[in-house]
Formats: sequence, C-alpha cells, structure tokens
Amino acid sequence: MTTTVIPYTYGAVTSADGTTIGYRRFGGDGPGLIVVSGGYLAAQHYTELADALSRTFTVYVPDRRGRGRSGPPGETYDMARECEDVEALLAETGAHLVFGHSSGGLIALQAAKTLPGVRKVAVYEPALSMYGAFSMSWIPRFERELDRGELAAAMVTFSKGTRASRKVAALPRWLLVPMIDRLLRRRAASVGPDEQSLTELIPLQRLDVQIFQEMAAGDGYAELRAEVLMVEGDRTPPPVHKALDALQRALPHARRVTLRGVGHEAPLNHRGGPERVAEVLRSFFA
Repeated sequence: MTTTVIPYTYGAVTSADGTTIGYRRFGGDGPGLIVVSGGYLAAQHYTELADALSRTFTVYVPDRRGRGRSGPPGETYDMARECEDVEALLAETGAHLVFGHSSGGLIALQAAKTLPGVRKVAVYEPALSMYGAFSMSWIPRFERELDRGELAAAMVTFSKGTRASRKVAALPRWLLVPMIDRLLRRRAASVGPDEQSLTELIPLQRLDVQIFQEMAAGDGYAELRAEVLMVEGDRTPPPVHKALDALQRALPHARRVTLRGVGHEAPLNHRGGPERVAEVLRSFFA
C-alpha cells in the first residue's frame, strides 16, 4: 500500500450543460493528459497511476458526474454529456491526450471519435458493448438489486455479467455476496479525507450500464482518426480480449500491448499495476 502522500491540487471546469466537473491535477510540467475513471470508481482510485505519469506529463484526473467534487449526473445523462465533460477539460487544460479505464475507456474512445482536440487515446480494457464484450441479459437483475439496496449482490451480478474478472467468474454467488459485503463494510470504515466509500459509489454503476446499452447500438470506431493504444492484462477473461480483437479489426493501425500477470484492475491503486501501465502510456504518449 502507498505510505507516502501523493501531492496534487484541485481544479474545476464547467461543462456545456452547466455541471461542475472537479478534477485532481498531478505534476506541472509536460503535455496535458486526462485520465477517465471506470464505473463506480473516482479520481481517488487513480492517484498512483497519476503520480507515475506526472514525471512526464501534467495529469488531470476528473471525478466523473456524481462523484467527488463534481456535480450530479443530471436528467439528460448519456454518453454525449460524458464527452462534453472531457471537452470542457480539454479546453481548460490545453490537453490533447486521453486515457480511459474500463467504462472510462469507452468514454475516451467516443471522445476521440467526436472531439477533434483528442490527438492520442489509450484505453485499458474498455467496456466495448458494441463489439460484444458482454451480453445485456444480467441488467434487469442488477437494477432490481440496486433498487433494493443490495449493493454486494448487484456488484456480483455486474461482475459476472461483464466477465471482467476470472476470480469472480470462478466463484459461486453464495460465496461472493457475503465476501463483498464484508469488504464494503471494512472499506467504509477506512475512507480517508476527500474520498468516497464504495457504498456511495457503487450505485453510480447504473450510469455506466446506461451508456453500455446506448453504445451497444452504435457503429463502433472505424471512423476514429486519433492514434490509439489498446492495453490489456493476460489475467482478464477471454470475452474482453475478443472485444479488443474486434476493435483492432476496426482500427488495424492501432497499437496493442498485453501486460503479463495482471487483470482488469491493474491501473488502480494498490493493485501492483499502476507503474507498469504508466510505463506503457509514457512510451505511447511521449
């Protein structure tokens, strides 16, 4: 675990619909790089990655809508709002580089497709619903469990549905749900300043499910013109890799890197992977 305090400063921008988007800024020299978080995650979960990247770049890690210092999702939440938030950050910071993890990778790719300000985009195992990364059959159960406040059960349903973790895929629900429930309780008791607990963040996964469904009907990324890097871990289940295969067929000139010994959570704090992910990103973005 990290024992030193990682320095950063706060900033905020106003998105097109008037929503405040707060962000953490790491470093101060080098080109601007925006890091877009995964679903129930926030800027607080990417401090180690941002710190490693800040040796080369000025890194901006926003709290997506509903998280941290950012405003609420709004009544018209969709992928367009997420891209407008990225656009506001690009305009404010002068950045032209974007990295996204998981559902944040889906947002990063869409931003690169629709915003001319994005020159290079890197993604770590993006949630490519339009390329069949996962089915949508689990969503009604997930929604019901969230409505009942059964957060651990909802997370098991989400994780098994998206098949992003081999460990979750291999274990039965009756064992996983109480395990995750205990984990959520422990984590809630140790939340630091300027952080949110997972019990606060998990309901926001509903937003990502919404954009999964929205983008599943899309036409993919064959028209994307920015330079693209795809990163994956070899411990992630095959469906994620198959979706990346489809993205690579659409973007034959994109670069692809597989990291050995890590899975879907490699970019996150305390997972042993942020420095390795940062090394690959530095090589691509530099």
